[in-house]
Amino acid sequence: MLALVKTGRGPEATELLDVPVPHAGPGQIRLRVTATGICGTDLHLLHDEYPSAPPVVMGHEITGVVDEVGTGGDTELLGRRVALETYGFVCGACEFCRSGQINLCPARRSIGVHLDGGFADHVVAPQVNAHVIADELSDEAGALYEPLACVANCLCDPAVASPGDSALVIGPGTIGLLAAEVLCAQGCRVLVVGAERDRRRLAVANELGFATATSDEIESFEVDVVAECSGSAAGVASGLRHVRKGGRFVQIGLCGKAIPVELDLFCLKEVVLSSGFASTPRSWARAERLVRDGHVRLEPLLSERLPLSDWSEAFARTAAGDGVKFVLVPGK
Repeated sequence: MLALVKTGRGPEATELLDVPVPHAGPGQIRLRVTATGICGTDLHLLHDEYPSAPPVVMGHEITGVVDEVGTGGDTELLGRRVALETYGFVCGACEFCRSGQINLCPARRSIGVHLDGGFADHVVAPQVNAHVIADELSDEAGALYEPLACVANCLCDPAVASPGDSALVIGPGTIGLLAAEVLCAQGCRVLVVGAERDRRRLAVANELGFATATSDEIESFEVDVVAECSGSAAGVASGLRHVRKGGRFVQIGLCGKAIPVELDLFCLKEVVLSSGFASTPRSWARAERLVRDGHVRLEPLLSERLPLSDWSEAFARTAAGDGVKFVLVPGK
């Protein structure tokens, strides 16, 4: 089968290769992949700004149809459309696994990073990773469950906002727009801010009902909650300027490198700093409820569906902010 493989270090060490079709082992399922979203983490992987274990098939925002079940597995899953949690392996015995924080397991190995992922015709994963997606959702929208679960991990348990709070979301990419929807569900008045190049993404935020501005348009003001989703030094600095005394700053975007931070402002303003890494089973359940109850809409975030062979163009357009979520489809 054709797959997008990170073969070594450097962006040039990523290529389409013919690899063997995997088979489900005990406790596993195999998916015929129907859609895999491009994540900011994939861009970091491309440039070695996030640790991986090449050679590895990339892609972790996966939707597909279960077409094989391993020994002793649930055959009722065959033919079902599912989205996948990203954990290929966790130990199950450490303090984090036992407390439900499997995202922090020291032995964790993730799909699309350490183990083969979804930029391919097929992918295998633990059966417990599968979440059946609603019939009314497209395959492409199903691929957005994973980033929504990551956002829910950062914002929902416990909730970072209360009804009537004001919130600033910095960075109108997929994570930023999902964060805006989740904060709105918590009762916030939300402003979404992006750079000048983000006009197309800000237009999607407007369509979702949010007030928007570019970073050079906003004046001095303070908010109760800042959700920094750009992963940029400028975004972090802007968030620190605009969070009120005693407010909350949630860092969601990954920077991929060290950045300067005016740390004294956290002390002088008594700002609560929080974050979250990846997702947990609890945050997946939260994400499913948010979609089911109509608090989060996924379809408006989809920009374009491209064949796997156009991966380079899709990555470049994602990096350039030419849309919100680009999805790669195998078998084309």
